[in-house]
Amino acid sequence: MPADVAPTAVLLRPYAPDDWPRLCAIHDLARLGELRAAGLEAAYLTLAQTAENEGLFDGTVTVAVLDGEVQGFAAVCDGELTWLYVHPAAQRRGIGRALLRRAIDAGALTAEVLVGNAPALQLYLSEGFAIDGRIDGRLAGNARFAASGYRLRRAAG
Repeated sequence: MPADVAPTAVLLRPYAPDDWPRLCAIHDLARLGELRAAGLEAAYLTLAQTAENEGLFDGTVTVAVLDGEVQGFAAVCDGELTWLYVHPAAQRRGIGRALLRRAIDAGALTAEVLVGNAPALQLYLSEGFAIDGRIDGRLAGNARFAASGYRLRRAAG
């Protein structure tokens, strides 16, 4: 992008039911990459298969719009960032950071990241989260698979 052209701003807004097909497309592509990085590609399930069991709509869902199209989403429930996905073609454009900062503003002080998801871990650490422990157990949403992750915590204020 030329130096004299400002980047397009990310618009954050509440989820609307019409966003569902786009959230599915974003999740399904991004989740596959996330699981591949963790060596868990065989555990892949679509958003349509997991949204209800994993409580996507138990809290507040925010979508990120860039260049007129939803490119990411995040969900916060009871002080935890429970979902954050950005379309792979739109990653590294500030969308994840904007969603994370909105989640922090909404009171999210905890999150979890799969071991192997270095880009997500780096994003959280750069926004004031710290590793609070390691979790070894079953993969959320597909308990047939063992998984390891980091529990993250951010100091209030």
